Amino acid sequence: MSELWKTPASRALRADGLRIADIDTSARPGFRGGKKDGEALLTERGKVLAGLQEKLYANGRSGDNRSVLLVLQGMDTAGKGGIVRHVIGSVDPQGVDHAAFGVPTEEEKRHHFLWRIRKALPRGGQLGVFDRSHYEDVLVARVHELVPEAVWQQRYTEINDFEQELTEAGTELVKVAMFVSLDEQKRRLRERLERPEKYWKFSPGDIDERAYWPAYQQAYQDVLDRTSTDYAPWYVLPADAKWFSRLAVTELLIEAFQKLDLSWPPANFDPAAELRRLDTA
Repeated sequence: MSELWKTPASRALRADGLRIADIDTSARPGFRGGKKDGEALLTERGKVLAGLQEKLYANGRSGDNRSVLLVLQGMDTAGKGGIVRHVIGSVDPQGVDHAAFGVPTEEEKRHHFLWRIRKALPRGGQLGVFDRSHYEDVLVARVHELVPEAVWQQRYTEINDFEQELTEAGTELVKVAMFVSLDEQKRRLRERLERPEKYWKFSPGDIDERAYWPAYQQAYQDVLDRTSTDYAPWYVLPADAKWFSRLAVTELLIEAFQKLDLSWPPANFDPAAELRRLDTA
């Protein structure tokens, strides 16, 4: 960890006891540097992350079933896509399983809410990324009353059981809830509307959702209170500064990979013998 982190990201960002109403979305918890420091450090730490991910991928090719899963949740414009491009983009794409969860299809609606999630879980040796996730079913489904309260209330327990099952099977979970201020969200939405190359990112529903922010605040608070566990804690990320978001997620992922205590898999052949064969080939 760089000396610019006065507190490790996993401690500085952990959600335990945090109240969403108290989040300063412009803050940089645990980090003592500025933007230039953060951008330089991101390049350096991205290389560390890439090395760790390569080890995981190599072990997966050798039959290791362990994986890492990054879960990204946040309102529109929170920066989830930027994390995928600038953080996950620094590692070998062969070792990444990425899934983005939008409105459920008709087929998905006919199944249990975790059905589509299970289908997208990372394979052994992979870094999985969920852009939105199973938490949509206790956020959007709750706020917009898509299912009865009795249904979404039960889902917290189902999610906890599901995530415990994942961790016991060898998946390191990194759950990140990203928060931007309404002013910053408005600025980012305006940019999408003023730049033709950003039109594809905009949906008129993004503006409609702003009216539901108080309801989303309560829904997110219950998610943090009821599904942040020792085996799958939530990390709360103030996301007004994109550079800090990307750096913080990089650090969280590095810490998750380090927990796996990875080493390079041994050869299933005799390297010395193969070198001799190569010399005479």
